[in-house]
Amino acid sequence: MVEIASGRLAVLFGASALISAGLLWALHPLLKRYALARPNARSSHRAPTPQGGGIAVVAATIVVAAGVFVLTPGGFEEPLRIAVILAGAVALAGVGAIDDIRPLGIWPRLLLQAIAVIVVLAALPAALRVVPWLPLWVERALIFVGVLWFVNLVNFMDGIDWITVAETVPLTAALVLFAAMGALPRDAGLVAVVLCGAMVGFAPFNRPVARVFLGDVGSLPVGLLLAWMLVLLAGGGHLAAAALLPLYYLADATVTLLRRLANGEAVTQAHRSHFYQRATDKFTVMQVVGQVFALNLVLAALALATLLAPSLLVHAAALLIGGVLVAALLYRFAKA
Repeated sequence: MVEIASGRLAVLFGASALISAGLLWALHPLLKRYALARPNARSSHRAPTPQGGGIAVVAATIVVAAGVFVLTPGGFEEPLRIAVILAGAVALAGVGAIDDIRPLGIWPRLLLQAIAVIVVLAALPAALRVVPWLPLWVERALIFVGVLWFVNLVNFMDGIDWITVAETVPLTAALVLFAAMGALPRDAGLVAVVLCGAMVGFAPFNRPVARVFLGDVGSLPVGLLLAWMLVLLAGGGHLAAAALLPLYYLADATVTLLRRLANGEAVTQAHRSHFYQRATDKFTVMQVVGQVFALNLVLAALALATLLAPSLLVHAAALLIGGVLVAALLYRFAKA
């Protein structure tokens, strides 16, 4: 990644953003006709809005990555691994597309997600270790559960306009920087550039009040790609950074799930009890996503600090500060 010129990265980013935006413009009439999300008691939107914008995000990511394969010999250091990862993302996009149009049952959906996660884990480097003192099979089992949960939590958290943009853009931008620093494999850094561009191309269409939603077709593969890159970051000896980058999403989704379990609620049913959703009772959507975006920038800075000063004390301090900031925002949202 270090040896790739910044100009080439800018081209990849720009191409992905333009393809994503162009596809959304072209697909909008079809999505409006065939994939309309009508509001209900658990919705955060008030008017019927087309969903499925993730088709453009995933397509832009795949097309630009394919361009790297074809037009740049040696562009990817391990093209076969990247092909498998992207195939897993496309498979999840297919599952999400079906679920957007005709909702699947919880168990078929979870089974198909699990298969895609297993495929991606099979493409991880054999030598990758996140917690070396654990037996390899235990670590892989924990990674499987973690990635499967991350895929679903990204889907759960995609509940108001721009929230996934506010999460994904800072996270992928940070991953690009970390790849340039050598903390993340170059191939993952290239995928991060392309995914970041695709989300930026999607952003104008999802700006409150959204003209189109991401949909499961987008949130599921985006969650898978982010989880894969975070696992690689953690496996490179940067576990603190990998935990800090998605900390708000992890905390909001996990605490909400545990709270609903404790209250005896049916956790498989749609709801509107995430912290960011409750915050819209007091704040505007732009105020909510603005606070999430600002927090993610701070979390990215803390993650960067752990890379620049790789000491246990710095890692512990960064995690503590990040945890306090996330808890403070959750509390602020809960008070709303």
